[in-house]
Amino acid sequence: MKKRSLLFPILVLVTTLVFISRLFFLQIIQHNPKEVSLTSSTIKRIYTYPERGFVFDRNQKLMVANEQTYDVKVIPNEVEPFDTLEFCQLLKIDKDYLNYKIKRAKRYSRWLPSVFLSQLAKEDYAYLQEKIHKYKGFSIQRKSLRHYPHQSAANILGYVNEVNEELAKKNPYYEQGELVGTQGIEKEYESLLRGTKGVAYKLRDRLNKVIGPYKDGMYDSIPTPGNDLTLSIDLELQKYGELLMTNKRGGIVAIEPNSGEILALVTAPSYDPNLMVGRKKSKNSVILFNDSINKPMIDRGLQAQYAPGSPFKLIQGLIGLQEKIITPKTSFYCHHGYRYGNAKHNFMGCHCDIVNRPIDLRLGIAKSCNSYFSNVYKRLIEKYPTAQEGVDKWANHLHSFGLGNYLGYDLPSGKKGHIPSAAFYDRYYPRKNWRYSTTISNAIGQGEIITTPIQLANMIAAIANRGYFYTPHVLKKIDGKTINTKKYTTKHQTTVDASHFDPVIEGMHDVYKTGTAKHVQIKELDICGKTGTVQNYIRKNGVKYNLADHSIFVAFAPKENPKIALAVFVENGGYGSTIAAPIASLLIEKYVLGTHTLAWWENKMIHTSLEKEYQKQLSIKNLEVAKK
Repeated sequence: MKKRSLLFPILVLVTTLVFISRLFFLQIIQHNPKEVSLTSSTIKRIYTYPERGFVFDRNQKLMVANEQTYDVKVIPNEVEPFDTLEFCQLLKIDKDYLNYKIKRAKRYSRWLPSVFLSQLAKEDYAYLQEKIHKYKGFSIQRKSLRHYPHQSAANILGYVNEVNEELAKKNPYYEQGELVGTQGIEKEYESLLRGTKGVAYKLRDRLNKVIGPYKDGMYDSIPTPGNDLTLSIDLELQKYGELLMTNKRGGIVAIEPNSGEILALVTAPSYDPNLMVGRKKSKNSVILFNDSINKPMIDRGLQAQYAPGSPFKLIQGLIGLQEKIITPKTSFYCHHGYRYGNAKHNFMGCHCDIVNRPIDLRLGIAKSCNSYFSNVYKRLIEKYPTAQEGVDKWANHLHSFGLGNYLGYDLPSGKKGHIPSAAFYDRYYPRKNWRYSTTISNAIGQGEIITTPIQLANMIAAIANRGYFYTPHVLKKIDGKTINTKKYTTKHQTTVDASHFDPVIEGMHDVYKTGTAKHVQIKELDICGKTGTVQNYIRKNGVKYNLADHSIFVAFAPKENPKIALAVFVENGGYGSTIAAPIASLLIEKYVLGTHTLAWWENKMIHTSLEKEYQKQLSIKNLEVAKK
């Protein structure tokens, strides 16, 4: 009897719980738009796209802005029969293109919107807007296109592309036709620049017609604009560097030593970033990417790899001091070059013009003596029981200066260069009987050493700081707030003690006072630098064609409390003192002093063209093709 009395309340309780569970499912789970499938026929999502963030230089000069454009979108399953002739005339397309785009949209999704025609002209938009109601399934979507007020820094800024089918399927955040950063900071900081889309949920009836907002719009959201970014780039310095590199090929990288901020990242030749915007972008990109001669889409400051030449002697001297195989007063003699090994042809020429007189470290740097640094290299390798140990110890020092790796900078492209190790040489000499003389070209920054301009600029920043550097980067502020991430505020210590840098820096100072850059010194400024000239040739089918040398210069200024460190590479520019050194002095003077006292050199550099030398190279390559 007692059990029967309990049965009824239990049944009531169970029934109540079932009803509550069902109501919860219907009201909370089933009707939560976040759980509705994208292909649902009851809920329609309409997105509103935010403006991408603006981009400014370090002095708040606008580098990237937005301008409004309009896309025509289509949802294939909502399309009803319409006047195709009138529609084609409105959009200035033909019927074949209309059919092609409809088929492509169906392949992507019958229920999701996709771009039918992108970047509609403003005058076409105004006319189409009045008639779009006649074409069921078609709509007009407003979005922002990038605009570049200055025809500069394309390699830094990058560009945006429309999201294609493949990316839209891989990343659920994007729909086909949206914009996504593809190169430069547009790609690196896409998540900051893109903002957050707004969305409106619309309810459909059984005929798939929108009958009003879903849940009175309680789940709708408005778009949030992207973050504005401030770069470390000095736009005027960037533009000036590009001007000085007119009709030349190469790269310039300038860094602020006490922060690692990149002040200028010049690649030449480059292109107007506005060419990668608008309906002509597709045509322009084909031209730019297929230009295998000038290669404007390659950032030579990050991706071009060269032998460092004589600037490498600076770090060679520092390693010698750290390893205690020399002192600042250690001297060697030079007899027009350095003889190594037993063979008569084993001779490295030198143009320091100091004969029968001892050369110490400071003078060796100022006059760029090959003999001095070859002796240093020999002592280093022979300090250890085997050449393998010596080379690995040498390579370890070089890695500590950021050579042979990507450095970790915040741009998506780059090359790591190459610092040879013992394992590298053992592969080429399986008997492992190689010695210092086998690799003697390393002593003067040639041989198997390969660097990029940004690596050399970073190396000079480390020298300017007396033994440490910060990770190079271009981002300075986000929405006006200075970034303070550990990645960019951590000091990277080199393996060379701070006490060893002064004699090397004095030698660099002498380069401007009495050495290879004295012709471009600036009276009001103490600059420390080093010229470099790198041999260059093409070898095809066993034939060696000598070409003009590469011109290189590295420097920092002022000598005390340096504000800028840079590396200049000019392909086939000849001696380092001829083109690279004047360009470096002009850039340093502009940035540090804001003046132009080297007007003659400025005019000469702007109007110096190396196109004849580049045509010569092209002729040789074409000759080789013809032979084949």
